[in-house]
Amino acid sequence: MVPLEGRQYATPSSETIGVIVANALPLVGVVALGWDLAALVFLYWFELGILSFWAVIKALFAGRPSEFDSDPLIGGALASKRTALPIPFTDLGIQLSTLPVLAVAVPIFVLVWFFAGFTTVGVIGPETLASDALEMVVLSSFGIFLSEGASTLIEYFHRHGYRDHSAQTAIQGIFVRGAVIGVGGLLTATFVGLAADSVASDDPITAVDPALVGLPILVGIVLVKFSFDLGGLYRERLTAFDEASALELGWAYEPPSDEPIEPVSAVDERLRPTLRGRLFGGMSTTNVRRHPGALATGGSLLLISILFALGGAWDIVLAFVGASLLVSMGLLTIDYGLRHGGVEYRVSDEAIVAYDQLFRTRLWRIEPWDETGLSVECDRLHRWLDTSTVVVKCPDREFRLPHLQDPEPILNVFDRRADGVQRMDST
Repeated sequence: MVPLEGRQYATPSSETIGVIVANALPLVGVVALGWDLAALVFLYWFELGILSFWAVIKALFAGRPSEFDSDPLIGGALASKRTALPIPFTDLGIQLSTLPVLAVAVPIFVLVWFFAGFTTVGVIGPETLASDALEMVVLSSFGIFLSEGASTLIEYFHRHGYRDHSAQTAIQGIFVRGAVIGVGGLLTATFVGLAADSVASDDPITAVDPALVGLPILVGIVLVKFSFDLGGLYRERLTAFDEASALELGWAYEPPSDEPIEPVSAVDERLRPTLRGRLFGGMSTTNVRRHPGALATGGSLLLISILFALGGAWDIVLAFVGASLLVSMGLLTIDYGLRHGGVEYRVSDEAIVAYDQLFRTRLWRIEPWDETGLSVECDRLHRWLDTSTVVVKCPDREFRLPHLQDPEPILNVFDRRADGVQRMDST
């Protein structure tokens, strides 16, 4: 036999404890406190808001940068910055690439929470919940909040789980559990509505025949939700196992990490886009084609102006037309400034390194043998600004060094000359 002091006992993680607490409280309420369907739906609605809150906290302090399939306007510019805003006296930071994720996720969470409340609590009606039951539901919600908070503080912050997550992976779990709560609450509210046909139209939901919505059904609802929550937790365990093993189960996704970028040993040239290039470079046709979202945003204002044009309000029409132009140009200029405004290209015989002077970080490094294509762009805007843009294609991405006064120091780094100047006569 193995002595007691030599045995290893597996203790449940704080995440598992959080799931157990979140499901044990409604079970106790149903079995011991006599909760009805209304109390159960209210608690699940509160739980959805609590999970969304802690998911946002996790995403905000995720330690790895977010990754986008495309190069979105503004969001792609922030994602290109290899930096995080540090939190004083801690190892935490807020990745710049996290900001566009939160800008999309937070409104979605709010809308989903209100929609879930409208389709569940709104169907049942707040007046159907007795005051004493409401107090217990609020206390249970507070317990769930503390349980989820403790799980987040222990697993995510104290044990440095945030170092393995980006904002996108940090909020994945909320969609699974949120879907379970939302669908479960909706089905429960629908069941209540069907059961309410057994009572008079002017009677409250609580007057539903207990034989139709009795203790076994309520316990069954709680246990079904518990099983789905455990399934989501088991999926996270499979993902962690997939990441830690050599097997490829298809569960894992590894967020990008900030690999250190080596500086050049000796800087021969320091190049930056010209001042006029930084101010007006975003207006180039190439940049407009790369980010059509700016035109789409301005186009929506133009569509609104048509409504006022039908009413003959020409002053308002001109205001919307001007606003559409300003919004489109402003978005393109802001995006371009974030990408290239503070970037300096440090050139040597061995490599080219892009250095962000604002955040004092190196963004990328290109060595002569990395490129698979080299070209120079020069359209009407370039000729007006007396600049050129060097495009370096690598196997995994394309690098643009825009609006340089003299591109020769960049071109001299590579073993072959550029493929020629791409003449683009459109503005």
